Amino acid sequence: MSDTEEEAGKRFYDRADKHIDLANTQMNDKASEGDVSASFLYAASRFNAWISAASFKNAEELTKEKSEIVEYFTKEYRTMLEDNIDSYIEHFDEDIGTEK
Repeated sequence: MSDTEEEAGKRFYDRADKHIDLANTQMNDKASEGDVSASFLYAASRFNAWISAASFKNAEELTKEKSEIVEYFTKEYRTMLEDNIDSYIEHFDEDIGTEK
């Protein structure tokens, strides 16, 4: 049974929300936003490096593809970051709710 695009999209955002919930919990445990953000970025990069490395037979193959892997993940992150910033710009008053 294959998922509909809508079901797959919902699961995508559900997984992302679980990561965000964990990050929010860590900030509630007295870690700063910057510290949690740095840990979050490190974890994402570590996981993506692992799934990339696991798809190769040896280090030489991974070495040959390193630049393309980094380019892919950098491009994806940039696109997602820009989309999310645009969303906060568009919905600033509802999402942030304060004028600084």
